[in-house]
Amino acid sequence: MDHYKNPRNKGLASDPRGYMTVHLKNPSCGDDLTVQLLVEGEVIREIRQSGEGCSICCASASMMSELLESSTISEATEVIRNFNLMVKAEPFDEEAIGDALSLQGVSHLPQRVKCATLGWQATERGLERIRQNRLAGEDSTGLSQGGHIDADVEKEENYEA
Repeated sequence: MDHYKNPRNKGLASDPRGYMTVHLKNPSCGDDLTVQLLVEGEVIREIRQSGEGCSICCASASMMSELLESSTISEATEVIRNFNLMVKAEPFDEEAIGDALSLQGVSHLPQRVKCATLGWQATERGLERIRQNRLAGEDSTGLSQGGHIDADVEKEENYEA
């Protein structure tokens, strides 16, 4: 409950240049979240998050931002993978997900899994876009002037927590 009442890394950067910005919303429940990633080399230097949503969505985004900030892209990808396994009630590494372990009960509430995973999904998409940009020959950060992804998760056939 602390992450809901006192969210970490709340608020977006006033100058989004250099940040990958990912905006996701879940129209079925009203969760609407934006995540900004500042990646330098292989390290996530900053994660910002802002939005409106239920307590599970907001607390989960706060936990995610605190846990992944200062990690490498590969470390973050592994943490996200373990979080997604946890909310699907599949075997996962408890040590990898820190405070987010408190959301394990969501696995018994299928209608709330999207709430819990929205921030994680946004971060995963942002990191993947940065990887794609780098492969396409963008600058060393993967972003020339930043980037933006905007999507409704409910409308996507391949969305899976």
